[in-house]
Amino acid sequence: MNDIVTQIADKVGIDKELAETALGMMLGFLQREADDGAVARMIEAIPGGAELVAQHNGESKGGGLLGGLMGAMGGGGVMALGQQLMSEGLGMGEITSLARETIAMAKQYAGEEVVDEVVASVPGLSQFV
Repeated sequence: MNDIVTQIADKVGIDKELAETALGMMLGFLQREADDGAVARMIEAIPGGAELVAQHNGESKGGGLLGGLMGAMGGGGVMALGQQLMSEGLGMGEITSLARETIAMAKQYAGEEVVDEVVASVPGLSQFV
C-alpha cells in the first residue's frame, strides 16, 4: 500500500500522509455507498485496501457540523465526501485529481469492469471521475 499511496501523492502533488488519509476516506465512502458485491471485490483486490479503510474508517477527523451530521445520517453522497476532504485541507483540483488517480489505481488492481460497476452504483460519482 505504501507504493500506491506514494504514487498517488506524487501524481496529485500532496504529501504522503494526506494522500493516505484521503485514499482511506474515498475507499471508505465507496464501501458505504456503492454496490456491496462490486466494492468488496474492488477493495479486496487493492493491496492493503481493506486495512486502509479500517484505519481511516472512511471518515474525516474534522468535517465540522455538516460532516458530522452527514456521517450520522449514513453518508451524504459525493458532496459530503468532498466536504470531508476539504476539511482535511484539499482543494477542489486536488480532490478531482485524487478521485481520478484512485479510480485508475483501482482499475489496475480490480479490473475495469468491477470498478465501472462500483462507479455506476454511486449516484453522481461518474461526473467526478
